[in-house]
Amino acid sequence: MSRLLRASAIMAAGTMVSRVTGFVRTMVLAYAIGTMAMGDAYNAAYAIPYSILDLLLLGVLSSVVVPMIVRAQQHDPDGGRAYEQRLMTITTVALILVAALAVLAAPLLIDLYTTDWEPGTRKFEVAVALARFILPQLAFFGIGAVAGAILNTRDRFAAPMWAPVVNNLVVIGVLAAYAVIAGTTGGDISKVTNGQLALLGLGTTAGIVAQALVLVIALKRVGFAFVPRFDLRNARLGEMGRAGIWTIGYVIITQLGFMLTTNLSSAAGDAVPGHGITPYTFAFQLFQLPYGVIGVSVITAMLPRMSRGVTEGRLDDVRGEFGSSVRLISSVMVPVSLLLMVLGPAITVPIYAHGATSVEAAKYIGNVLQVYGLALVPFAIFQLLLRVFYAFGDTRTPVFVGAGTTAVNAVLMVVFFQLLPARYAVMGLAFAYAVAYALGAMVAWWLAARRVRGLGGWEIGMALTRMYLAALPSAVLALAAVWTAQQVFGGLDFLNSLIILAVGGGLGMLLYLAVAHRARIPEVNSIVGMVAGRVGR
Repeated sequence: MSRLLRASAIMAAGTMVSRVTGFVRTMVLAYAIGTMAMGDAYNAAYAIPYSILDLLLLGVLSSVVVPMIVRAQQHDPDGGRAYEQRLMTITTVALILVAALAVLAAPLLIDLYTTDWEPGTRKFEVAVALARFILPQLAFFGIGAVAGAILNTRDRFAAPMWAPVVNNLVVIGVLAAYAVIAGTTGGDISKVTNGQLALLGLGTTAGIVAQALVLVIALKRVGFAFVPRFDLRNARLGEMGRAGIWTIGYVIITQLGFMLTTNLSSAAGDAVPGHGITPYTFAFQLFQLPYGVIGVSVITAMLPRMSRGVTEGRLDDVRGEFGSSVRLISSVMVPVSLLLMVLGPAITVPIYAHGATSVEAAKYIGNVLQVYGLALVPFAIFQLLLRVFYAFGDTRTPVFVGAGTTAVNAVLMVVFFQLLPARYAVMGLAFAYAVAYALGAMVAWWLAARRVRGLGGWEIGMALTRMYLAALPSAVLALAAVWTAQQVFGGLDFLNSLIILAVGGGLGMLLYLAVAHRARIPEVNSIVGMVAGRVGR
């Protein structure tokens, strides 16, 4: 536990700074372009390269490439150096070609991810122009992702977690410049100029270029010397293809679900301006914060160790690593999920209600975030369970689990979209997400437990129960803070929201830590002890 905690803490620190600067970036974005048509056009264009990267690379990295690099390091005479160089060469060449093709296909891609954005309309043309400026980042993002994977297999976690900070700082500067240049018309899609679109799009890409450079420099400092290698016979593409085909299948299925989400949310935004893709995107980014800070850090540290445990036939270590990871993640996710469900609008008003984004628009983002709070714990456990299969080199089972989860999500999204008024449609999409991942986590748990001959479900279930009981007083305190502030001050504004967050969020988390400490929840005590030890130095 202590080793996992230390490695996770290093990554969590970088991820925390990354997420904080990411919030600043999102705040400046909301200030500059708002949540109406201009915001929807930017967020639609911005989502496409990440969808393509998920399809081609990022899903394969975690499930196939990291375990293969670990095996090459363990079994190849040169410690896997040549294999890593081949991997970097193939990735660079392939993604340059993909980026070029994506730029050419930008109109088709925008059409795929939206509904009723007709070619020739201003929203469609702006989205296409932004996509053409943003899509070249595919090549740089992919190179940085492979560099980060190689660093992780060498237990160098700091650079991959801190590099996004550079990206955020670059884009914050670009967005601030756009806000100054465009002024009060920055959120008006009818008045944005081609030069302003170029600044937004190319500035977004410049952030990814800077991020990739940081990772490449970090890789060089640990002794990696990049030598282009085109001897594909030794690249193990066949092995990678056999393992990765199922992962690609899983990513295709999830991306089809994401495509449905963007289409439904864009239709909702057309029906009720300000209730479309942008509030969904902003709420999802906030929802991902606790998972990104804690969950990704723990998973990144966990996967190489689980892979080594499987390779060496130590299933007890695999079970122990998984159990420690679930309890550590849940000790943070449980109270945060309850607080998100209570404090959603109080969180989003101070962040987003500036410039081109109104208070009412920020409140709606908070309403969507409240619904997302339901999904936080199931989503995190689901992601951990997938890594159990990936550690075994099994990329097929996650496809079937992911297919079922995505199918349930798709059906529920369509049902809620049809039943709910358009102003609540995006909230319905978030609820469908929560239900689907809760069901998916249950199925994945059953299958993973069979694979490793038990996951300690009773012990983990009891630990989660104790965490929820310890978090309930914090949720009650947060509810009391919301009710009192509304009775005394009326509706939400910037100052009222800060008061609610200070009492409900700040004191609420301190109350949780105190109750959990008295309840002797070991994961919370480990975190408190580690922080206290560092503060006392």
